This record gives sequence, C-alpha cells and structure tokens, in this order.
Amino acid sequence: MTPAEQADATRQVILRMEAALAANSNDMAVHFHEDFRWMGNYGCGTKSDLAGFRANWQLPLRAAFTDRDYKTERFICEGDWASCFGHIEATHSGPFMGIAPTGKRVKIPYMDFWKIEDGRIRDNWVSVDFAFVLAQLGRDVFNGEGWEAYDRSERVPPRPEGGQP
Repeated sequence: MTPAEQADATRQVILRMEAALAANSNDMAVHFHEDFRWMGNYGCGTKSDLAGFRANWQLPLRAAFTDRDYKTERFICEGDWASCFGHIEATHSGPFMGIAPTGKRVKIPYMDFWKIEDGRIRDNWVSVDFAFVLAQLGRDVFNGEGWEAYDRSERVPPRPEGGQP
C-alpha cells in the first residue's frame, strides 16, 4: 500500500466511526480495537477501554446533547495516524456538568488524534473545549478572568519582571 493509500484507509476508519457516532450506533466495537484507550483533557476524563468510553463518554454526551451535527473542518492523515479539528452543533437536552437542560443550541469544539491498528482505532487523544460549552450555557469557568479580556482591551496583560518581552 502506498503512503497515500494508507492515509486514505486511515481516514476511512475515522469517517466510518464518526458516522456511527452521529447515528447513535450502539455497535462501536467494529470501529475500536480491543485494547482501545481514550485520553481526554481535564473535564473529559480518560477511558481505558471501549466499555469505559461508552459508559462514561458516548452515552453521557448523548444524554446531555441531542440533535448532534458533527462538523469536522479538517483531517490530516499520515500512515496509521489521523487528526482533525471541528465541532459538534447540538441541543442541550440533558444534564451537563451540573447544568439542567436549557434547550439551547451549542457549539462543542474538539480536536482528535487517532492511532489506527489492525484497521480499528487503538488510541484516541482528545481535547474538547468544555469551557466554551459552559460559557454558552451561562457559566464562565474563568469568572471574568479569561485572557479574551486582553484581546478586547478590557484588561492589561501582565508582563514578566523588568518589562522585557
């Protein structure tokens, strides 16, 4: 298999898995290796196997956010590795981090990095921007201290001692 063919095969594994997630499939073992690991950023947790992923990520996400539309903006594939970034547009329909359902449509930004082994996903490193989701639901986890205030010139950013950049 040429490098381009391998990259495309890797991409197809991910596209099939994403389609299954979007369709609320309960048969995810076809997409994930028996030694699957899911490593999320703080707030998302780490899942050491497919059962943990399903019980502690897939099903809670389904419960909290319905009418999900996955919008992957860019894939990068090389050999048996793939990465992407994008977002999910969804309706907040169930409890999420202590917030009762609001019915609001939210954007859930994400980045994924996958390692494919034997035609299935072996490892998945994930970063989901829950702080952004929470802000859309009225909870500012930074309590007004987010660095966006610097970007909007609402606050002066600190500088290292001596004023040197």
